[in-house]
Amino acid sequence: MEKQASATDTVHGQAPALIRKFTSAKYLKPIISQALQEDLGTGDLTEGLFASSPKTENAKLVAKADGILSGSYLVDAVYRHLHPRIKVKWNFKDGEPIKKGQVLATIAGPIAALLQGERVALNFLQRMSGIATLTGQFVALIGKGKSKPRIYDTRKTTPLLRAFEKKAVVDGGGSSHRFALYDMAMLKDNHIDAAGGISEAVQSLGESGFFDRRPRLGLCIEVRSLDEALEAIGCRADIIMLDNMSPATIRTTADKLKRRARSLGIRMPELEISGGITVKNIKKYSELPVQRISVGALTHSAPALDISMLFARP
Repeated sequence: MEKQASATDTVHGQAPALIRKFTSAKYLKPIISQALQEDLGTGDLTEGLFASSPKTENAKLVAKADGILSGSYLVDAVYRHLHPRIKVKWNFKDGEPIKKGQVLATIAGPIAALLQGERVALNFLQRMSGIATLTGQFVALIGKGKSKPRIYDTRKTTPLLRAFEKKAVVDGGGSSHRFALYDMAMLKDNHIDAAGGISEAVQSLGESGFFDRRPRLGLCIEVRSLDEALEAIGCRADIIMLDNMSPATIRTTADKLKRRARSLGIRMPELEISGGITVKNIKKYSELPVQRISVGALTHSAPALDISMLFARP
């Protein structure tokens, strides 16, 4: 039996590099353009109010709740797209904690342009800061320590905003799972059932040339029972995802998997747990012998963080 790839190989996805790629200026520009077009359409009907006020005005972004900042680069991109004279000065960096009442940034430029970008900029900033804040709550509840599992996101993201949302998870102290279908293979229940079983699915994957790819791409296998987990460990899995299992079942499964790995003479895959994990029950999973906890709610259910744009009253 061939040993699994070493930890130095790209077996756990390429999310960090892909996040950097899809948050770069080249990929930001069309999304920002579409977002502004959606809001501005044929023109801002209130712009005429400020036709005689081309001078620079100042606004500030103020936190209305405690949280973690994420998405500042999106605000910059919105205003960079709208007007070359607009300047944004940040008092905090993405990933830093913020408190209610703090001024996050000051924005200077023509007042009409500041107002035209307000809603799009805030929608991005509130969404990403909300994800970072929820992630930070999970990370804090897990606690620190080498034996502690890490919190991971999933592909349950908003279409076209995946890179931004995954970056927000990282800003909140979490880790990013595979970015998409092309940077790591993951056999979920539907793949396994359609193929006729785990072994059959992995055999078909091998026949397609998956294991011959260089650099070596990772394989995650989702399992629903101890028997499936024991089958998966003999199928070259790099990650075994224990789906919707109780803490007691997870402990038993982890112990038996370690014994099976020793008997096969292979490296123990990383263990990941998922399904129904919330801030209310995360504590009971934090001491389990697993390396990864994936939480879809980080991106599909995070509430927006309340942030406002305010202008100085005359």
